[in-house]
Amino acid sequence: MAEAGGAQPERPAFVLHDHRVPRPHFDLRLEIEGVLRSWAVPRGLPTDVRHDRLAVAVPDHDLDHLTYTDADKSVADTGWWELESLRDTRFRFVLHGRDGARRYALIHTDAATGGTSWLLHLVKDQPSG
Repeated sequence: MAEAGGAQPERPAFVLHDHRVPRPHFDLRLEIEGVLRSWAVPRGLPTDVRHDRLAVAVPDHDLDHLTYTDADKSVADTGWWELESLRDTRFRFVLHGRDGARRYALIHTDAATGGTSWLLHLVKDQPSG
């Protein structure tokens, strides 16, 4: 929905970093409450609904990491994201990146023990267009 004057409401940003150190992996960062909540995803975002990916929660990052790059880190994708559902151990969201929209779920697999392990799942029902 547009705001007064036709402007779009501010949308929370995301960035996917291709990080080469200490081992090649990806960092998924979602803007939440003024910081980037972050997960290290060793094998990258899933491309098939049958193959979930480990996602390890790592410390939050400042918003300046949305555009941060260096010799070991590049931006693989960026855009905005929208929350679709939120439960205690699972949230479902859509990433609106450079090549379109993809729907994922992050499932906290060891929430009962306060752990950092999550599964990143590509949802079968994908956005159209």
